[in-house]
Amino acid sequence: MTGHFDTYIALWGLTPDGVPIFTHSSKLLPVRWKGRPAMLKIAESEEERAGGSLMVMWAGQGTARVLAHDDDALLMERAAGTASLADLARKGDDDTASRIICDVVAKLHSHRHGSSLNSVVPLDRWFRELEPAAARHGGVLTAAAETAHHLLATSQEIVILHGDIHHGNILDFGVRGWLAIDPKGLRGERGFDYANLFCNPDRKTATASGRLARQIEVVAQAAGLPCIRLLQWVLAYSGLSAAWTLSTGKTPEIALTVAELARAELLNT
Repeated sequence: MTGHFDTYIALWGLTPDGVPIFTHSSKLLPVRWKGRPAMLKIAESEEERAGGSLMVMWAGQGTARVLAHDDDALLMERAAGTASLADLARKGDDDTASRIICDVVAKLHSHRHGSSLNSVVPLDRWFRELEPAAARHGGVLTAAAETAHHLLATSQEIVILHGDIHHGNILDFGVRGWLAIDPKGLRGERGFDYANLFCNPDRKTATASGRLARQIEVVAQAAGLPCIRLLQWVLAYSGLSAAWTLSTGKTPEIALTVAELARAELLNT
């Protein structure tokens, strides 16, 4: 069962400590390293390799600490806490979950040494699928594409971005606090990194009446962002997310709903 990981188990003296996890872009195995819980991750895409390079550069400040690494593999500390931001949001404390997320994102954005990271992807390239999707499907995707064009043309406060901030990518690391995992490695305006949390943690929460408007206020205040600019990023990102899902033949119900909600809020401001 651990055959995919044998090279690194031997190289780093690891002991398997759980069931392997296989995704479309990586292989993961819970292990123990020098008696400590850890996670072995083997990248199978350039996106995951870029994220791994970023984890190494962030050096455990706001993220899980990297214990060992090579070109394709990362050995990281493993989250040992039992709290969940998704559960927190679902159980009526959405505000606290959002503020925790904002605090972690601020720590990531405070790193300045990563500005020359070769593997990061500029946001304009990340958004390249949105305009063709808008031309094909129209509707709110057209508004999302127009908004993304405006945001990218007027970019400000450029940082190295995590690229996939949501409730499931910020975990409870016990005494180390809340830390991020699984970055994508992007470069662009810092407001982008807050947009995906509005599509999460699930359909019921993300599309609840009044939720978007409330969390825009909470996040804007916690992150020090203008509400309108944040709403624009939510519209642009949710449109992009919808475009990605549409390209697979599936229906992006949550992303489209959030995009419509963000557009409506912008029209009312």
